[in-house]
Amino acid sequence: MSLTHLNDEGYARMVDVSDKQPTHRTALAEGVIRLGDVVLDTLTAGNSPKGNVLNTAIVAGIQAVKKTSELIPMCHPLPLHGVDIKFEFNDSNLKCLCAVSAEAKTGFEMEALVGVTTALLTVYDMLKAIDKSMVITGIRLLEKSGGKSGTFRLDGRNGERH
Repeated sequence: MSLTHLNDEGYARMVDVSDKQPTHRTALAEGVIRLGDVVLDTLTAGNSPKGNVLNTAIVAGIQAVKKTSELIPMCHPLPLHGVDIKFEFNDSNLKCLCAVSAEAKTGFEMEALVGVTTALLTVYDMLKAIDKSMVITGIRLLEKSGGKSGTFRLDGRNGERH
């Protein structure tokens, strides 16, 4: 496999995608923040002293998706058709899912990962006054579709269209 982010002299470069055709592309990433009992109770009761934590985290995640190319040096600025961030409670864990979609010449994996990470960091920031021992973990790409490489699914069902 060649390293496409290096030029012939070994220096960094942004990959030229001008010859690629746009395709419908999607990416889905997830991450988890482990919450202590007091933080969990505060969050589920909706009485955080800093306001609606989850809604603020969703907006922060969407903003981060839109700015991914400004944060990750080799990412292309991409047009977005949709960003959807959701949270799910599971015992003392709060799972975040970020789905990104658009027609583009390159994928959205980094955008989905940055969206999840920023949303979870926002939850941490808004609740750290209550408990600083929260742990963010498990940030990963679950699936992506579109482009030359086709479909990737973390569960191993690669290549299948869903």
